[in-house]
Amino acid sequence: MVATVNELEHAAMTAGQRGPAEHQRREQILQAAGEHFRHYGYRKTTVADLAKAISLSPAYIYKFFVSKQAIGEAVCALCLSERTAALEKIVEETASPVECMRKIYKSLALKGAQLFFEDRKMHDIVTASFEERWNNLDAYNQALIDIIRRVLVRGRELGEFERKTSLEEACRAIHHTMQSFFHPILLEQNLDHLEEDATAVANLVLRSLAP
Repeated sequence: MVATVNELEHAAMTAGQRGPAEHQRREQILQAAGEHFRHYGYRKTTVADLAKAISLSPAYIYKFFVSKQAIGEAVCALCLSERTAALEKIVEETASPVECMRKIYKSLALKGAQLFFEDRKMHDIVTASFEERWNNLDAYNQALIDIIRRVLVRGRELGEFERKTSLEEACRAIHHTMQSFFHPILLEQNLDHLEEDATAVANLVLRSLAP
């Protein structure tokens, strides 16, 4: 059984967390963490800083999170879930699988660039998650593959995509071609022509998918 995107995001956000899933203090900690990370940066923020901001002791915060990284993973998962939510909306609202695939590439590129230029500290958190292989990253990658699979299945059913290639092989290959547009380090190296490159790669992939 394939996990849903929401289930994957929940698994990523709850990794390294303690205590009840729904708790006002947990939300308070995450809100303070998001604000501190955006203002001071993830690496410059300590658990003591977060505790001071919300008038708690570091020991109390550790009742909800096993480490600062666990807090960072939860904040990062929320950020990445906004991207998958945007992709989900594209899949739901775009009738043509071909056009849907083009929009997915474009959305990944534009969301990544937007984070880099408008929310640099959060971009740095996402970068840390890729560099250090945080738990939320596996869930995000799996969510992307699941979205790709849905588009491919619909495209094959409608006769817009070929059916000879193994579905899972095609999903993995397309996911790899998208990395330049969602991997923060690769994206940062190609900002000058990001949208044009996304369009070019999408068109190449679509030509390979043609029946």
